[in-house]
Amino acid sequence: MDLDSLFYPKSIAVIGASAKFGGGKIPYYQILKLRGYKGDLYPVNPKYDEIDGVKFYSSIDDLPEGIDLAIVTAPFRESLNIMKAAARKKIKFIHFFTAGFGETGNNNLEKELLDVAKKNGTRIVGPNCIGIYCSEAGVSFGFSVQENSSMNIGFFGQSGGVTSSFVKSAISNRIGLNKVVSYGNQIDIGAEDYLEYFAKDEKIKIIAGYVEDLKDPRAFLNALKRATEAKPVILLKGGMTEVGAKAAASHTGAMASNFLIWSSAMRQHGAILVENFEQMMNLAMLGICEKPPQGPRVGFLVAGGGEAVTFTDLATLGGLSLPELQKNTQELISQKISDVNTSTANPVDLGMFGFDFNIMAHTIMAMDQDDCIDVIIPFLSVDFISTFQRDQIEDGPGIIIEAAKKAKKPVIPILSKCSQDDIDMEKTRISMFSSFRDAGLPVFAATQDCVYSISKYLEWAGRHR
Repeated sequence: MDLDSLFYPKSIAVIGASAKFGGGKIPYYQILKLRGYKGDLYPVNPKYDEIDGVKFYSSIDDLPEGIDLAIVTAPFRESLNIMKAAARKKIKFIHFFTAGFGETGNNNLEKELLDVAKKNGTRIVGPNCIGIYCSEAGVSFGFSVQENSSMNIGFFGQSGGVTSSFVKSAISNRIGLNKVVSYGNQIDIGAEDYLEYFAKDEKIKIIAGYVEDLKDPRAFLNALKRATEAKPVILLKGGMTEVGAKAAASHTGAMASNFLIWSSAMRQHGAILVENFEQMMNLAMLGICEKPPQGPRVGFLVAGGGEAVTFTDLATLGGLSLPELQKNTQELISQKISDVNTSTANPVDLGMFGFDFNIMAHTIMAMDQDDCIDVIIPFLSVDFISTFQRDQIEDGPGIIIEAAKKAKKPVIPILSKCSQDDIDMEKTRISMFSSFRDAGLPVFAATQDCVYSISKYLEWAGRHR
């Protein structure tokens, strides 16, 4: 399905636009103006004459013919008349933000909307969803602006809340979004249509999705198989449990399905399945990095033996390995440290020397020339850095970043913080995290998150080599 006019609309009508904020509606008209949407924008509401000098249209029938996208925020009771008017005006896509449809048992209204759509060629997004985000087109459902040159994530979400959270989290984590859609009850355009469209988009490198139910499972699986041959597809299922499925039914009218059957089918068709939102975000971050993992052999370096042991356990349980470093690698590392309370085998325990970013960088470069290692993971403690390395808070991350750029292998820092009530430490964490992410390095807050993400990514990569 060609969705270009939906994600790159040259004209948009906002049905039920308001001259003021509030009223329980997303202010789409104001958002589009502030986001710099360059196309023709038509606010429609008989209650107003103008907004900031721009004419309000009293009805859809007053609009020019052939508008690409209409966004509807009017009450659901008006939706059928709005749908008929949109069809008369040959509007290509109509997005119903409005709720009150199948999720509340109002299935007949959905059928009536769909009948009008099929007869006239207007396609429906939703209803009961927040709609479209496309960074290139200046189309959005939120005020947040992303300043990132690598916009290469596509996301489709059945929940408006999850979709909005994905966008906010991606922006905060410097994960570049290309296209996003919240698709709600999907009475017309289904999850499989968005998946297929994103799979064909060469600008999208990773696809992520939150799914509660599928209207056409066979079509989705076919689209999924084609998509995963080209790029990773990360899926989070809403309603994995019986209780969760009941919640999904009241949320988007989703029909319950057996999760074991669902998950088996998704895996067989190449999807990467995650269990929670944080895992989905972490995998998206890892998947778009310039040098993703190519194998499970990990080189770990840290200032302290306990973290080395913990990482070894978690990595082994996660299917990764820590091969002993080659003799020449260990000799190179030992040039910068003493042999007291340290280990150069792997995991590498640098002891107190690990509080020196230059020695950390030296160790990274030594590991990079080791044929036994696929991925290099430096462990950095914000608590210790704030205590022992305050003079390196500004320059330290840059030293690691420079080593990572020179390295042929991926460098994936873990930036750990134990203290939860220290504002200065949080400022340090944000500063270092931002430096790493702005440089394009994936960075994790916990060892288990790092291990999980690498293992899951390699699971997909192993099937497509």
